[in-house]
Amino acid sequence: MDQPSGRSFMQVLCEKYSPENFPYRRGPGMGVHVPATPQGSPMKDRLNLPSVLVLNSCGITCAGDEREIAAFCAHVSELDLSDNKLEDWHEVSKIVSNVPQLEFLNLSSNPLNLSVLERTCAGSFSGVRKLVLNNSKASWETVHTILQELPDLEELFLCLNDYETVSCPSVCCHSLKLLHITDNNLQDWTEIRKLGVMFPSLDTLVLANNHLNAIEEPADSLARLFPNLRSISLHKSGLQSWEDIDKLNSFPKLEEVRLLGIPLLQPYTTEERRKLVVARLPSVSKLNGSVVTDGEREDSERFFIRYYVDVPQEEVPFRYHELITKYGKLEPLAEVDLRPQSSAKVEVHFNDQVEEMSIRLDQTVAELKKQLKTLVQLPTSSMLLYYFDHEAPFGPEEMKYSSRALHSFGIRDGDKIFVESKTK
Repeated sequence: MDQPSGRSFMQVLCEKYSPENFPYRRGPGMGVHVPATPQGSPMKDRLNLPSVLVLNSCGITCAGDEREIAAFCAHVSELDLSDNKLEDWHEVSKIVSNVPQLEFLNLSSNPLNLSVLERTCAGSFSGVRKLVLNNSKASWETVHTILQELPDLEELFLCLNDYETVSCPSVCCHSLKLLHITDNNLQDWTEIRKLGVMFPSLDTLVLANNHLNAIEEPADSLARLFPNLRSISLHKSGLQSWEDIDKLNSFPKLEEVRLLGIPLLQPYTTEERRKLVVARLPSVSKLNGSVVTDGEREDSERFFIRYYVDVPQEEVPFRYHELITKYGKLEPLAEVDLRPQSSAKVEVHFNDQVEEMSIRLDQTVAELKKQLKTLVQLPTSSMLLYYFDHEAPFGPEEMKYSSRALHSFGIRDGDKIFVESKTK
């Protein structure tokens, strides 16, 4: 049978890892020259391939000589064939069937939707544990065939495949632990719930950049659908209700949640978003990639109580009553202005005169003297100033340094400034 036109897997492999290219390659395991032995093939003896092969964006359309693939790749465990031109599953099967140790396979951005995956072809993938089919437009029929023939599949990536619905196979897949299905168009919960039916052992579900608008499922049913779910990403979903956030508590093993960029949280400040979510999800130990400490949880729960303290009872969430039981009713935090005082009303004493005046505290002693010049009828060079704190047990403090700022004295309303003449 004629080989498909284009570059073959073996052709690209030999070009990339040829001895002539070694000086231009860096990093461990990129290939070393092996002296020829009488029994070996000339090409095989010239190369020692790494166990991780990255052959993305190489224009590969077909497998090439299967005997050479078997000779080169018996030890290969990871293979990246993303962004090539593979459109025939039979050619993929020829490659994979000759890589017996393969556990990771990336077929992203290959036009494999142009052919049908038969079970005989899919059987060659049986040892694969991690499979990436992003932007391959793989149909659900293709996914079902893969699931039937990969009994040890643990991680599956189905991003950017334009899915609007989910199709369940006749038999569920108990081995799958992680599913990435981001950047599709899965808007209805009726489609998402099928993933729980398909993958009952699922530990991690990444649904980012879909348009899921609500979690329409009773709490007890959620627990049955995703009994082992530990982590879920709803980043940039369409969730608009706090009830949807509360429903995440129904997943019995959930520990990690990602909720950035959802419409529900847009009106809130950054502080409010995190604290209100942390307070509603008592079992979640990591939110948006950051660990929730015990201290942060308590601060958030107390914040939650104060946030809803003045809300009408009919609008108060159930979580509020739970936290009231835990902490009791909390008074609103007092608003304390920690900004430095900018001015003060003081008494200025000179001879037998007393004048109350407001002085700026950001000015210097020299500038204060200028302000007092008209009042006391003395040149600034002849003034001696003393500051008296009316609450301090000490006597007046001479304000001898002209460049010193007034706020450094701690001047407050009611304090006194005494002016004396040097010639007195």
